[in-house]
Amino acid sequence: MQKDRLKLLLEQVQSGQVGVEAALEKLRHLPFENLNGFATLDHHRSLRNGFPEVVLGEGKQAGQVVSIVQRLSGQNDRVLVTRVDKSMADEIQAELPELVYHPLPRLLVFDRSHTAEKRRGVLVITAGTADMPVAEEAAITAELMGNAVERMFDVGVAGIHRLLNQTQRLWDARVVVVAAGMDGALPSVVGGLTSAPVIAVPTSVGYGASFNGLAALLTMLNSCAAGVAVVNIDNGFGAGYLAGVINQMKASA
Repeated sequence: MQKDRLKLLLEQVQSGQVGVEAALEKLRHLPFENLNGFATLDHHRSLRNGFPEVVLGEGKQAGQVVSIVQRLSGQNDRVLVTRVDKSMADEIQAELPELVYHPLPRLLVFDRSHTAEKRRGVLVITAGTADMPVAEEAAITAELMGNAVERMFDVGVAGIHRLLNQTQRLWDARVVVVAAGMDGALPSVVGGLTSAPVIAVPTSVGYGASFNGLAALLTMLNSCAAGVAVVNIDNGFGAGYLAGVINQMKASA
């Protein structure tokens, strides 16, 4: 349950608008809820972390995702489901048409929030066009957390002038996400050009010796640039979430 909703409920109890029994019914599933043995939902996540529990669609049945989203959306104004292929998305949207599907990053989004103004400061960069699915997962995650996200795609080190032509955008950012496969060199270059923290995302893009992103991961972990942190291979969600948290902290500082 979101902090503002819980606060409103307590105020309504205090004022007499909501009775104690009715309030207890609303709080009955706090802090977690078991769904027929296949999922245990963490309804306290948004209170602790500021954002509701995120659902991994991969490996789940469409009906399970529907049940999970129905319960989460009953207590939260935003729900994110990751790793959802088109066929599963069609099944889920048939039951929950209010969900929006983003095919490139394979995300399902429920959003009825009314953020007055999104926080500027997040910049998402890719080395190549093939890295865009992971980058979009990061960008949409950060946007759902209330951030205004700028994008800069296909500016990898093989044509470094494409990046150097946009250095002002790097300097204006509060946090930068860089998605790169192949040799994974771009985060080090970006880290050497900006004082903002850089979140490097190795992608599984590349030929055989890239080892499905392992080569890029090792390159990023061995970066000689200061201020570069690395998430797991293809983990756009993790990068976008971290970028959103950092941007919120820097904006309120």
